[in-house]
Amino acid sequence: MATDWREGELDAADRALAAYAEKLTRSPGAMREADIEGLRRAGFDDVAIHDLIQVTAYFNYINRIADGVDVELEPEMPPRPAR
Repeated sequence: MATDWREGELDAADRALAAYAEKLTRSPGAMREADIEGLRRAGFDDVAIHDLIQVTAYFNYINRIADGVDVELEPEMPPRPAR
């Protein structure tokens, strides 16, 4: 699951959360109200959705900062793909 959340044994709510976070990460300009409605159908309220967006956005932000200054990866992290 560390490399692909789809391979994990997740319940429907966690799958909806992971799918939303992936879409927000990979194609933020494609986010629509329907994406939020999918989270609501999975049982998330507006506070949980807000928290999901904040955590996803912060994680993406801090990773871009780290990549921008070429921070060395932790020893247990998989190596970066060849550039």
